[in-house]
Amino acid sequence: MKKDFYEILGVSKSATPEEIKKAYRKKAIQYHPDKNPGDSEAEENFKTAAEAYEVLGDADKRARYDRMGHAAFDGAGGGHGGGQHMNMDDIFSQFGDIFGSAFGGGFGGSGFGGGGQRRVKGSNLRIKVKLTLEEIANGVEKKVKVKRKVQAAGATFRTCSTCNGQGQVMRVSNTILGRMQTAATCPTCQGSGQILDKKPEGADAFGMLVDEDTVSIKIPAGVVDGMQLKVSGKGNEAPGGNSIPGDLIVAIEEIEHEFLKREGENLHYDLYVSFPEAALGISKEIETVSGKVRIKLEEGIQSGKILRLKGKGIPSINSYGNGDLLVHVNVWTPKTLNKEQKNFFEKMISDENFIPNPEKSDKSFFEKVKDMFS
Repeated sequence: MKKDFYEILGVSKSATPEEIKKAYRKKAIQYHPDKNPGDSEAEENFKTAAEAYEVLGDADKRARYDRMGHAAFDGAGGGHGGGQHMNMDDIFSQFGDIFGSAFGGGFGGSGFGGGGQRRVKGSNLRIKVKLTLEEIANGVEKKVKVKRKVQAAGATFRTCSTCNGQGQVMRVSNTILGRMQTAATCPTCQGSGQILDKKPEGADAFGMLVDEDTVSIKIPAGVVDGMQLKVSGKGNEAPGGNSIPGDLIVAIEEIEHEFLKREGENLHYDLYVSFPEAALGISKEIETVSGKVRIKLEEGIQSGKILRLKGKGIPSINSYGNGDLLVHVNVWTPKTLNKEQKNFFEKMISDENFIPNPEKSDKSFFEKVKDMFS
């Protein structure tokens, strides 16, 4: 079971963004590979702290984590903020600036400092995937076509002379506190440490071209509208021979079902029956996300009755079982009657059997609503 992110960084759930950043920097410096050469446990702790900060350091991801825990990011790619357990390239490309000059010499994508070339991560791509309720209930694998920037075959690069391959340039400014030195992304190579040497035909000024790729996305059962999944490494590539591709962010969009209404993990179905069917009882076929099922209505069933079909709802994204299908029985009153029908009902008005006489076991509307949410 995954450890709580707040616990990993050693902060409370009410911690401010600055406190979270400070706690991460402390952990990252403690477990940094330069300080712990050859220590696999320290490296694992270093990655885990970065994974926690990737979520808690982002206001939107933190809010989702507070609501749903680790399940908020489970799915395609299988990880948080969505990817699998972070690697050194991810960490140094995203959070290298947090370490400042703690280890003296900017961090390379290899993750071991020492002034090596900085690895740049390509930009992320975002797409929407529309899912039916049946696909959400059962999980599905979708193949989508994505246009992404890739490095053109035959493109070669040389070390950027502006930053000497560091990907960053140092700037000195005078402030009221004295001379301050800050690192900024190199404007010439855009942080890659390399510039284009040989440009293949059809490539842009950075040696890139647009390619259409078919990406397979495994979507787990139980996702909700608006949830985002991540497919690692399927975003745009970055220029240079020392880069890693970005990610593909997949936003889930739920297609409204014709008959079923979703409420969390439960589903609702409105079943309409006629007076004779309600009085005599009947067997009815209804829709579910796993196909049609037949249910039996007892004689004298009342309008407003709710039948609960256990486990016929949506699976929990947390793997806690399935929700239920709530069938709402509505007795349909005809709007027009012929003469013979009118005569029949006029005779029934004074019939004691047709006078409403609810029993104590017949719950009120408010009690039914209360039961529905309990």
